[in-house]
Amino acid sequence: MLKRLILNTIFSTLCFVTPCLALPLSPGDRLKVSIPEGEEFSGIFEVNLDGRLEIPYLSPLPVAGLEPQEAQMNLAKALIDGGFFQPSFLRVNISVVQWAPIEVFVSGATFLPGRVLINDLSPAEKTQPPIAVNGQYPPQRYLAVAIRDAGGVKPTADVKNVQLIRNGQTRVIDLSGVLTGEPFEDLPLMAGDRIVVPDSGQMHNELVRLSQITPSQVKIFLSNLTVPATGNASSGISRDATSLPYGTRFSHAVAAGNCAGGTRGTNAERKALLVTTEQLTGKTTYLQSYVNALLTKSTDDTNNPFLKANDIVVCYDSKVVQFRDIINTILSPIQIIRDLFR
Repeated sequence: MLKRLILNTIFSTLCFVTPCLALPLSPGDRLKVSIPEGEEFSGIFEVNLDGRLEIPYLSPLPVAGLEPQEAQMNLAKALIDGGFFQPSFLRVNISVVQWAPIEVFVSGATFLPGRVLINDLSPAEKTQPPIAVNGQYPPQRYLAVAIRDAGGVKPTADVKNVQLIRNGQTRVIDLSGVLTGEPFEDLPLMAGDRIVVPDSGQMHNELVRLSQITPSQVKIFLSNLTVPATGNASSGISRDATSLPYGTRFSHAVAAGNCAGGTRGTNAERKALLVTTEQLTGKTTYLQSYVNALLTKSTDDTNNPFLKANDIVVCYDSKVVQFRDIINTILSPIQIIRDLFR
């Protein structure tokens, strides 16, 4: 038993330092064990919460963190050591029939750090028995998926030094290839892995765009001006206009909200207001700009910043339109009284 534990630990460490091609096993994975002339040891087994396989007549076999081939070798050794088979006659095969959802922990410069469940099963997979297919590939049990499901990296993230911590061992991974198209190590994960995305302390504009490790969209709250439309629905502001692609700037939201355009003489001096609330501190800041200047003279991230989740963009009419509305408000009672006497 002690010998198996030592072998498992050595193999797990080797696979972590020099990644194995196969995915490591985790609790909940379902394995099919096939042993000719050993039906009492054969069947479909699930890795338990302790990371072991409970096969009849054998002590629980540690397999978590091992690839299926290594688990197969350990099972063969346990059967031989237990006197159940002679080495020359034993044939063992272990294949994965269903990869389980696993929980990993993501911290650091991501928008939603915390515990993340990846490779979750679909409703059909949860209700149907697993289908034995050798060589199953779970694309949702990899490093990039866990970071994306943790909200994606922030613009200040240091993606060249992402840390993967497993069994007390730390490995540093460079994920910059996600953004450049160069090959990168998208390592397979196992339950309990910890991922730390360092914060560089400075803004990286190249991270504020769609990718495998950034958010797909940003949800904002958009309020239109009263002229020429009296409401968002009539001015064509739909769900697509308020769920904008990640990397959208203040000026894009102003255009999406129909705050720009129209009659230049009356509309060029419209104003737009951006309200941002920090999630951690609750501090609210705002930026106000003339729409025309925002569209034509924005030169940096200060006066035309990237939008964040739950930002508020409000548009106000120009002074010309305001003056016209005031005159109309003053004259409206006069018109009503005139109509009454008429």
